[in-house]
Amino acid sequence: MKNRHSYKIYLVLLAGIFISVQSMAQNDISKVWVADNGDGTYKNPILHADYSDPDVVRVGADYYMTASSFNCVPGLPILHSNDLVNWRLIVYALDKQVPEEVFNTPQHGNGVWAPCIRYHNNEFYIYYPDPDFGIYMIKAEKAEGPWSKPVLVKGGKGLIDPSPLWDDDGKVYMVHAFAGSRARIKSVIVVNELNAEGTEVIGENVMVFDGHDGHSTIEGPKFYKANGYYYIFAPAGGVSTGWQTVLRSKNVYGPYEIKTVMAQGHTDINGPHQGAWINSSTGEDWFIHFQDKEAYGRIVHLNPMKWENDWPVIGIDEDGDGIGEPVLTYKKPNVGQTYPLATPPESDEFNGNSSGVQWQWHANPHISFGFPSGNLGFYRLNCIVRPGGSEGLWEVPNILAQKFPAEEFTATTKLDFTARTASEETGFVVMGEDYQYISLRNLEDKMVLRVVRCKNARTGGKEEELHVEDFDGTEIYFRVKVQKGAMCSFSYSTDGKKFKEVANGFEARPGRWIGAKIGYFALRDDITNDSGTADIDWFRITK
Repeated sequence: MKNRHSYKIYLVLLAGIFISVQSMAQNDISKVWVADNGDGTYKNPILHADYSDPDVVRVGADYYMTASSFNCVPGLPILHSNDLVNWRLIVYALDKQVPEEVFNTPQHGNGVWAPCIRYHNNEFYIYYPDPDFGIYMIKAEKAEGPWSKPVLVKGGKGLIDPSPLWDDDGKVYMVHAFAGSRARIKSVIVVNELNAEGTEVIGENVMVFDGHDGHSTIEGPKFYKANGYYYIFAPAGGVSTGWQTVLRSKNVYGPYEIKTVMAQGHTDINGPHQGAWINSSTGEDWFIHFQDKEAYGRIVHLNPMKWENDWPVIGIDEDGDGIGEPVLTYKKPNVGQTYPLATPPESDEFNGNSSGVQWQWHANPHISFGFPSGNLGFYRLNCIVRPGGSEGLWEVPNILAQKFPAEEFTATTKLDFTARTASEETGFVVMGEDYQYISLRNLEDKMVLRVVRCKNARTGGKEEELHVEDFDGTEIYFRVKVQKGAMCSFSYSTDGKKFKEVANGFEARPGRWIGAKIGYFALRDDITNDSGTADIDWFRITK
């Protein structure tokens, strides 16, 4: 009887594992945005999420993308694809931002700006700029890491958008642009020679292009060599209003010719802004770039590319003027075979020893912020003390959040709040320069449910309480429904079935250079030797 009982337990466990694996496989694919149409075509954007300033490198049959992460940590996301349409988020290259003492507090809009990923001598390299400190380099033998600690290649304020080039003669060069907000100069591009290791500038800054006459705010340069030319792909005209240009020269230091190769034209795809030229494993040429979509962030597009007279033409050039326009749908890249659907993760059951790779903090994390609970099946947020003098969330480092995944979606979460002192609070927030959250707050004699809104948080806007009611219990379901135009409605439930809408009509706004994000916080006003906790059971994205 004992053996038969053990066998039944084994079957139940095996069935549970099968269901769990099957569920995980189904949950890996987004329920709200899939770019692969399933008929040999794709739709843009290939990523309807805020992967700003994307850059891509091909290694064999594998493609790897990185993007700006600004103040969000971990930073420098690494995504993988085999067909340029289906992408998985696999890891981050930067565990903490440096200098750590600076980025231990939120630095909205600062930190990691437009990076460049390259593969050279069997190693991956990422060059990334911090506009307040300079240009850094990290490297790894595998894209999955481990990645090295940042090395400062070129120090200085306002140095942005680096891109290295290993030349045929063994010399190493780097191109970059300037942020006028720090450098007090802009719209120019310079080339530096680097040492053989790519870790230090040697020689002078050589200006190779001045865009003030017709190509203002030229930035985001990417360095390539092909067809006997040095090419610098660089957008101009501004993030949401500009166009894509290409410079070419027979000499690395110029003089460079310039040509506009893609513009918005008659399409609804504004910008289109900086990105990466990729040559596929079958010899096709493609270009990945972003479109600024306000609260949804800088979403990622894929466009075909062809060569005419040694100039690239990106998108579709219907009038034959050599300037392409971006596509909404197109035939998928020919990569020699068909690969399964893939999307970055969105939902998270918080089971196991790690949380989903999609989550980021608003500053360098501290062990006190929270941790997964292993087989207990939840993620624990600890109520940390509000930053000194802070009344809202703008200066709060322990906001755990992820990107908006589509134009329309519903995010629902279940959590259990254990308060240990008065003033402790946990909430579900749509975060940006305007933000709104729904929360449970512990008062001296009772628990209350609140909805709070803040407008113009970056410039000192104050929180406004829109709704408050007494709440009996600790377990709650929060829900945010996002509709076109980033219009958000908030609701809650005590049983997960019947939801009550409260204080709706919130229009999400982007943060500082990033799209709006959705996630959690846990805070308290008093300093004690123990804290309340918010145990997040699960987070789910649905239509």
